[in-house]
Amino acid sequence: MHVRFWGTRGSLPAPLDAAGVRAKLKTVLARARGHALADDAAIESFIDQSLGFAERATFGGNTACVEVDTGADEHLILDLGSGARALGNCIMAGGRPGKRAVYNVLLSHPHWDHIMGLPFFAPAYIPGHRIRIFGGHTDLEHALRRQHAAPNFPVEFDQLGARVEFVALDPARSHRIAGADIGLMRQHHSGDSYGYRITQNGRSLIYSTDSEHKIEAAADAYPFVDFFRGADLVIFDAMYSLAEAYTIKEDWGHSSNLVAVELCHRAGARRLCLFHHDPNADDGAIEALLSDTVKYEALSRDSAAPLEVVAAYDGLELDL
Repeated sequence: MHVRFWGTRGSLPAPLDAAGVRAKLKTVLARARGHALADDAAIESFIDQSLGFAERATFGGNTACVEVDTGADEHLILDLGSGARALGNCIMAGGRPGKRAVYNVLLSHPHWDHIMGLPFFAPAYIPGHRIRIFGGHTDLEHALRRQHAAPNFPVEFDQLGARVEFVALDPARSHRIAGADIGLMRQHHSGDSYGYRITQNGRSLIYSTDSEHKIEAAADAYPFVDFFRGADLVIFDAMYSLAEAYTIKEDWGHSSNLVAVELCHRAGARRLCLFHHDPNADDGAIEALLSDTVKYEALSRDSAAPLEVVAAYDGLELDL
């Protein structure tokens, strides 16, 4: 499987503003003092070798949307946050040759930050295209129709050119979608959310966002340990610090980086991707969170096999 991230923020879009760009430029220019940057090659080398990710790039500002290429001739998409707009534009520009105009969407839940991209997903307006929206909720159609209804949006849902279908998934069994086996688990979140386990050719991907793990997560029989078991990649909602998750933001429906490491260690997962970044966190804060998570993983590891830890950003691509 090949995974592409089109949106990685939580709650609402958080674009880089003018002050953020200026701060990056100031840092870069200060770092450049004394460097001979006589040509493009020297500049590229300086950027790659002398600057951290938060200085040379951005984690992005779009809300949750992840594309999974299973090798099938149909698209598989996880959530329809604002990142779906860029994905749709890429598809319409011919960026996915060999794929039919069939879009299978696994929706974690219908909160606005996870569905706001549908009105701007270009394939939705093209006759002959087919969008199949899957999820554990039974009211997905109502939620997506409602955001198109006046006065929220100028285009009514029934005016979309594509054929849009809604399919309720039974969490008690596995489902075959876009060439992969799909399992799902209900998660603790306001109105519930669903995590997905996607398995194809012996590789497994976990998509677990908008999920809060309370003190019972430490129990031996905690079901998410088995759900994550042996996964090649776990995409995990690490929106808050551990202190926030268990104090002022308890019951807000999100988790932390340290809980992510603990669950992945217990499950024997191979790679952890921190996701659903706090919209109040700038690039430096997210990079610091990643650094702290990597250090904690090394200190808490009780096996010879390390857990690789990365932080999702808009444009990140990972192979399983």
